[in-house]
Amino acid sequence: MRPALLQQLKQIVGPEDVLTSDRDLMAYEYDATVEKFLPEAVVFASSTQEVAAVLRLTYQNKVPVVPRGAGTNLSGGTLPVKGGIVLELSRMTRVLTIDTANQRAVVEPGVINLDLQNLLAPLGFTYAPDPASQKVSTMGGNVGEDSGGPHCLKYGVTSNHIVGLEVVLPNGEVIHTGGAVEDSPGYDLTGLLVGSEGTLGVVTKITVRIIRLPETIKTLLGVYDRLEDVGQTVSDIIAAGIIPATLELLDRPVINAVEDSVQAGYPRDAAAVLLIEVDGVGDGLERQADLIVELCQKNKVREVRVAKSAAERDALWAGRRGAFGAVARVRPSYLVQDGTVPRTELAAILRKVLEISAAHNVTVGNVAHAGDGNLHPLFMYDPKDKDEARRVHEAGAEILKACVDVQGTLSGEHGIGLEKQKMMPWRFGPTEMDVMAKVKQVWDPADLLNPGKILPPEYQTAKAG
Repeated sequence: MRPALLQQLKQIVGPEDVLTSDRDLMAYEYDATVEKFLPEAVVFASSTQEVAAVLRLTYQNKVPVVPRGAGTNLSGGTLPVKGGIVLELSRMTRVLTIDTANQRAVVEPGVINLDLQNLLAPLGFTYAPDPASQKVSTMGGNVGEDSGGPHCLKYGVTSNHIVGLEVVLPNGEVIHTGGAVEDSPGYDLTGLLVGSEGTLGVVTKITVRIIRLPETIKTLLGVYDRLEDVGQTVSDIIAAGIIPATLELLDRPVINAVEDSVQAGYPRDAAAVLLIEVDGVGDGLERQADLIVELCQKNKVREVRVAKSAAERDALWAGRRGAFGAVARVRPSYLVQDGTVPRTELAAILRKVLEISAAHNVTVGNVAHAGDGNLHPLFMYDPKDKDEARRVHEAGAEILKACVDVQGTLSGEHGIGLEKQKMMPWRFGPTEMDVMAKVKQVWDPADLLNPGKILPPEYQTAKAG
């Protein structure tokens, strides 16, 4: 990168907030995938004004920009595949307002998801989306990927809880979408931006919907000897008109990794466990839990455990939230997919996952937001073994194709990023892909903002034109 341009960047954010040494840049060449691309510089912005000034400068000089928060994304979304700068937003950590009367909060993109939850809890409120990475993932990253989480079955994903955004466009202009009220006239620009993976604009303020904490929570763990019985239990619970807060599945390989790591109390010999949580007003919740136990028993559950204290509930959840990290005890790395299928297809797809994994001779464990059909097959492998890595990626792609073939989709919450862009035509036809390419061109005609993501190469800038 030209010294003059670096000097201008330093004038905007301060000399200490522009990193260019090889050692510093290496810390930003990767995310939670195994791919690596080295940026030319890392720039830390602390305000909307600084973000806008940086983007005006990079737009004038045709320099690619990749917005980044904690870098925890699982699809290559924050990789600087075309060089340029990484625009680091992790210092924008202010919670600007909390308005319980109107059930709104305004935060900056670097706010950690769990930090917001902890701030709201003493007030009797919560922000519902709770990705498993909530201890480290930022609100800006959650918006970019339209993150979900265990409670998305009842409460919905990020897009259901974002009501307004402040966004800096690739040329440095600042716009505001949505607002504090429920409805906003005109095109739903907020809806377009949530899940756009930083390819259309850089989010600098987020207005979220907050909700009251439930009066009562009851957590259960169903222990099963067959995966198929778990899938049928999930279908029967939903068919009965019960919408639990969570229905989370973990199979035996993940159970054993979790027990080696956090000792959550899951039985190691089970084929799978189903973590079930119901919440709401105290009246009637016990009856709802009893109905769920009956449906579990109908589907050959070995036992149903009920958490009798907050400590027991926390232990059960520690296992689920620590599942991804726990598999590092099995192999050096993992590849996780997040295809989503109609919940009635969940049992069949789980069988398909095992068949595909066996055919490719790879190690897999399954975690799933079972209630909404969002599965997370975790392929455990050594990325230094090139043949094993090839087989793992082939198996992952085959599973996503199987999801699409049963009217599912490529991603429930991790995004398309770099990893799944070539698979997009499996799910969308040429006309739909053309429309997406044109949207990108209108917002980012120079293709400078997080370039090379979401759309396959044939639908990037040249196709858009």
